[in-house]
Amino acid sequence: MRVDSHHHFWNYSVEQYGWINESMQVLRRDFVPKDLRIETDSTHVDYVVSVQARQEVVETRYLLDFANSNPFIRGVVGWVPLAHGSVAKVLESFQSEGKLKGVRHVVQDEPDETFLDRDDFNAGVRILRSFGLVYDLLIFGKQLPMAIRFVDRHANQRMVLDHIAKPVIKSGGIDRQWEKDFRELAKRPNIDCKFSALVTEVRDPEWTVELLRPYWDVALEAFGPDRLMFGSDWPVCLLRSTYADWVAAVSLLAEGLSETERGKFWGGNANRAYNLGIE
Repeated sequence: MRVDSHHHFWNYSVEQYGWINESMQVLRRDFVPKDLRIETDSTHVDYVVSVQARQEVVETRYLLDFANSNPFIRGVVGWVPLAHGSVAKVLESFQSEGKLKGVRHVVQDEPDETFLDRDDFNAGVRILRSFGLVYDLLIFGKQLPMAIRFVDRHANQRMVLDHIAKPVIKSGGIDRQWEKDFRELAKRPNIDCKFSALVTEVRDPEWTVELLRPYWDVALEAFGPDRLMFGSDWPVCLLRSTYADWVAAVSLLAEGLSETERGKFWGGNANRAYNLGIE
């Protein structure tokens, strides 16, 4: 069983997706389930988890509509207004939606450098556990110290770290500050980690498996084979890689795992973390 724990869908418009700038022409079109199915079928990926790309409640409904009509979409990580007093009512409106597995906020783009310390946001996060939802943590490597404080405030809340915290990747050596902070965060047992989106963090003109290998080694050692999971970040990955090339690269990195460990990394850990119910 293979699960892609992180991808996106959208009906593209300049107004809704302002972050897709003119240098990202490959992303300036619609990406819907039939497009992803072509990629997953060719790479033997069985199921996927759809993750929000807009910070609007309508985005959650949009993804759930796709999930409810496409059995290979086993879970949705949506968006709700965690920093607003209405968050409980919004979550209640989704209680009948069994495929809503988690929520996410785009913390990486928040201008407030202490956003994860905010009382209003943390109050919203505290509500998630009562709804059985995971919180996806999207940050840059420089935000790891703040993230550690945040995770410590919510020791009983299940969380998943996106994209190994987006380190700056370039030839000449690993980012040691990222490594130090990343390893510290990984000591918290309530957080899992997605090995995803690395290609778009590479600053060199080209990326190679060997350039990514030190980050794989750190992620695997820090989180272990029981808390690390595969994700594609499709279609954003298309900025630097095809879906198939990313799967092939990760397959090379993961070839040293045992058969049991590979089963966890490629699907079992996502199934557990998001309670996808895959038998």
